[in-house]
Amino acid sequence: MSDREDFRLWVETALYRAERALHDGDAAQRRELWSHEEPVSVLGAWRNAVGRREVEELFSALEESFSDCTSYAFELQAYDVAGDMAYTAALEHVSASVDGEPRTYTLRATQVYRREDGEWRVAHRHGDTVTPDV
Repeated sequence: MSDREDFRLWVETALYRAERALHDGDAAQRRELWSHEEPVSVLGAWRNAVGRREVEELFSALEESFSDCTSYAFELQAYDVAGDMAYTAALEHVSASVDGEPRTYTLRATQVYRREDGEWRVAHRHGDTVTPDV
């Protein structure tokens, strides 16, 4: 299996499971997949974070906000691997409760990954809500 195929399999399994669990109120798998080395950053749909401390605070806040995920789909639009770096551009289709209120939305999510000790880790995420064209 090529690096690119191996990376895609990781995205479709481990990353998918972690994001689904997050939207059900459990950030443990996401924490595991994120880099513990600087720099890390999130330019999020609801909140930004720069550095490990802020990223961890963000994950805790998301974990408290999300629950009752009834649907999560990761629609991969583009991806590539270049040595120990990779990226994904995807649409995330979510139905979950946010602060106790059921919501359905789509996020555009671009992530940057780096290989650390032979394992893929997320180093940066940019996400924003897709809004209907007016």
